[in-house]
Amino acid sequence: MVSERSLEVLRVIVHDYVESREPVGSKSIVDRHSFGVSAATIRNDMALLEEEELITAPHTSSGRIPTDKGYRLFVDHLSDLKPLSGAQRQAIETFLGSSVDLDDVLARTVRLLAQLTQQVAMVQYPSLSQAKVRHIELVALTPKRMLTVVITDTGHVEQRIVEMPAEVDDEFLAEIRTKVNAQVAGLGLDAAALRLAEFGEQFAPERRASISVLGTTLIEQVTANRQEKLIIAGAANLVRTEGDFAGSILPVLEAVEEQVVLLRLFSEMQADQHGMSVSIGRENAPFGLAETSVLASGYSGVGGAVARLGVLGPTRMDYSTNIQAVRAVARYLSKSLGEN
Repeated sequence: MVSERSLEVLRVIVHDYVESREPVGSKSIVDRHSFGVSAATIRNDMALLEEEELITAPHTSSGRIPTDKGYRLFVDHLSDLKPLSGAQRQAIETFLGSSVDLDDVLARTVRLLAQLTQQVAMVQYPSLSQAKVRHIELVALTPKRMLTVVITDTGHVEQRIVEMPAEVDDEFLAEIRTKVNAQVAGLGLDAAALRLAEFGEQFAPERRASISVLGTTLIEQVTANRQEKLIIAGAANLVRTEGDFAGSILPVLEAVEEQVVLLRLFSEMQADQHGMSVSIGRENAPFGLAETSVLASGYSGVGGAVARLGVLGPTRMDYSTNIQAVRAVARYLSKSLGEN
């Protein structure tokens, strides 16, 4: 059982190690913090923490650093979350408030989160597998070139340019637009893809070559929407903290690139009473991320769809600041999407 004073010693070891990246000794704790006890007493507390495998000595006769278990206990007892400054809160509102659509707001969100935390930031698209087609727009760019736009009820917009095998006049374009929306508007993405595969049967044989090309493109757009995906920013932040990894950071970078790995990790993380999920060090070993910590929070998308955003970085990170940043950005993102 860890006493209150030992827990406070662990807390300052985590804070000092995160700040300095140097092992923390008992004399340093006495000099920098007001415990009102001797260095010998602090050494006894540190010995107890070491017995509990909460701290460890990276080198003989060195100070101590937190273990994964120590970080976990620290986070579980974290109460001193650093509030964002007024300027930071205003910057979040301004930056996200000027977005033009879902793609833009998520791209802005992931860049903002990477800047606030100096970690790798990740934002999941909201429940695209459950999305429905709201509208399909077709715009003639030239007589044989067309812009196709698929809009879902989650606010996602997918655009493609299609080269048609024959010219499409305004009357034919209007007919296609009317019929395709009558067929798929309001359908789920899987059902819409099936309906589009049979779409050409409504047109005269001489029109079907054009409709086939168009239908294939629309199916690709709908299928792209159906797949779960992440937007990631700040991978360069890992390079700046390369010294926090015992070996090469290449496996971590490769795991970051494998979105399926991060999506699976997101799906298995359990949220606390505040909606935050924190997975530390060896808890991430099944995903090839044993030297990293991942902080995540849910946010509400258009139509109430729920997805996650978060950050990934070395276990030596400022948990207090980063948790508060993830919470704040998730809250503002939900607000921004709810107003659209």
